[in-house]
Amino acid sequence: QAKYLAQIILVGAQVVGRAFMRALRQEFAASRAAADARGRSERPQSAAASRITGISLQEAQQILNVSNLNPEEIQKNYDHLFKVNDKSVGGSFYLQSKVVRAKERLDEELRIQAKDKKEKGWKAET
Repeated sequence: QAKYLAQIILVGAQVVGRAFMRALRQEFAASRAAADARGRSERPQSAAASRITGISLQEAQQILNVSNLNPEEIQKNYDHLFKVNDKSVGGSFYLQSKVVRAKERLDEELRIQAKDKKEKGWKAET
């Protein structure tokens, strides 16, 4: 009887293991597809910046509550959100770090746009 019980446990563990691996593969494929779709929707430099910072342009705009890339508005919202999420005033370090990452991502996008404008202006002159 102990032999049968061990076989049942072994078969059950194999079934659960296979199901777990299948779910893991599906999740990995879905994650890869989402990353690829996000990359296709952005310009190459912008997509690279999203991969490097780990945050998309849209997500950064949502975090800092800005609809367009206005440097003054970004800085104003960043200063406010950074201050209210300071741990010393009862804020959340996690949220504060998300605010910092969002600001970094938007600053990078502004840098990319400025570079693009400069290159377009240079090409128009030649």
